[in-house]
Amino acid sequence: MGKNLNAKTRGVICIVLSAVCFTGMNTFVRLAGDLPTFQKVFFRNFVAMFFALFALLKAGDGFKPKKGCFKYHIMRSAIGLGGVIGNFYALDKIDLSDASMLNKMSPFFALVFSAIFLKEKVKPKQAAAIFIAFIGALFIIKPTFKNENLLASTLGFIGGMCAGGAYTCVRKLGNMGENSKLTVFIFSAFSSLVTAPYLIFNYHYMELWQWGALLLAGLCAAGGQFTITAAYTYAPSREISVYDYSQVVFAAITGFFVFGDVPDIWSFVGYFIICAMAVWMFIYNNKGENKIRA
Repeated sequence: MGKNLNAKTRGVICIVLSAVCFTGMNTFVRLAGDLPTFQKVFFRNFVAMFFALFALLKAGDGFKPKKGCFKYHIMRSAIGLGGVIGNFYALDKIDLSDASMLNKMSPFFALVFSAIFLKEKVKPKQAAAIFIAFIGALFIIKPTFKNENLLASTLGFIGGMCAGGAYTCVRKLGNMGENSKLTVFIFSAFSSLVTAPYLIFNYHYMELWQWGALLLAGLCAAGGQFTITAAYTYAPSREISVYDYSQVVFAAITGFFVFGDVPDIWSFVGYFIICAMAVWMFIYNNKGENKIRA
């Protein structure tokens, strides 16, 4: 990346690139067609595991977690796997942009879990933003019995909640000085091992194009994980996290042109509410940081 770019600009570029990568991952997962969710999850993580392994070997880093980190790796991996399963199930049933937006509830849940487990204080205005964002999610989920995709929408929401928990664990590992490449590798390896038995007993035959779609999904997933890790290395969350919501724009465009998705008016209301709360928290957090510096 150009030497003339400051750290924040590099962080923004990386987080937008991660949004492109994760949109690509979601698109290829859906293009893989009518395959079991667990089978898609396995191949997504299996491919990403080899990229993480290559990065570790190239850097000459070891595979031993730092002292006290192992339990957080297991927590991050288990919760993160739940998030991927929820997201992938939703991707097969609802609009690409809906599934992406429900997954973007993760920053709000990261605040909640950080308060519970890391004892980081959540201010009243932040709590209000979380509550309003939850209302926005309800506009997307549409929790009525008339909604044929209620289960998928709910699992997509739970996937976003799990992702928030996983990011909290990643934050804890980062604070403990753990190698981010090792964190990606352990998560990918754990997810592959847990979902592999499903393939042994319930493997669904795949055409060549489905193999290609899942391979590309894994490539995009690896790119997304490494670029988002780099983004938060260059700049803190409060300065760049709002740019992660660019994924919803990419997902809406891709969903329309590739799958013919046209979200209903209630989904757009939900998008607006959640994005508005994300922007508001971004501004609020930066104001608080500026006051501290002053």
